[in-house]
Amino acid sequence: MSSPAQHWREALEAWALPDEIVNSAPQSPWIHPPALFDVPDTIAPSPSHDRAREVLTDGATVLDVGCGGGIAAFALTPPATHVIGVDHQTEMLTMFRSNAIARGVRVETIDGFWPSVAVRTPTADVVTAHHVVYNVADIEPFLLALDDHASSRVVLEMPDHHPLAPMSEAWRYFWNLERPDGPTPAELLEVLRELGLDAQREQWRGPTRVEQNPEQAAHFMRIRLCLPESREGEVRDFLQSHVAPLERQLSTIWWDVASHDA
Repeated sequence: MSSPAQHWREALEAWALPDEIVNSAPQSPWIHPPALFDVPDTIAPSPSHDRAREVLTDGATVLDVGCGGGIAAFALTPPATHVIGVDHQTEMLTMFRSNAIARGVRVETIDGFWPSVAVRTPTADVVTAHHVVYNVADIEPFLLALDDHASSRVVLEMPDHHPLAPMSEAWRYFWNLERPDGPTPAELLEVLRELGLDAQREQWRGPTRVEQNPEQAAHFMRIRLCLPESREGEVRDFLQSHVAPLERQLSTIWWDVASHDA
């Protein structure tokens, strides 16, 4: 019988695309358009921000792993005045740094994959990792490094279904390909508990993250579907007849950190 961590890995590996589809793609389908990760002038409140904010004091430091533009971090400034962003995309770190400077916040950035860069990353009062864990097959070292870098609390945010799940109908339509549906936040909790981390979960509904421009949406969907540019019109027609819901079910998972002095 597989462990929770092994089950998590196997569930994520099931999302791999068949070689014949990937090899036919004109470009890599694994894209993360930076525009989806920019930070609005006013960041909407959420349970994830609340769970982090409630343990912060004035002048605190926040470490944001997989930071993107930094919504998770800048929702906490103030009271935090120092933010550290970790991301493997340089353009994301550029956005993160610009957003910090615009807010008058002290900023550091670390370029690379977590937890490989953990050894050169400072610790913080609160560590956040929003919409990252579904990209992490080797989940135990990832979670333990988050715990090791927080002096107070770790806060994760994730959709209740894999972020590629909304594309399942498109894969069926264009490729006659069935997609998996795991893993889930409940399974992540099992991993955390096996690691001895007493994590809590809060479910809530939040906005769906989508491209606002229809042409841009069709362009990125076509790339994700490994289709040639000549079929972008078909993808646009598909999206017009399959409108994405405005909201989705999300989970905030958090735990308080035991002393690392022992």
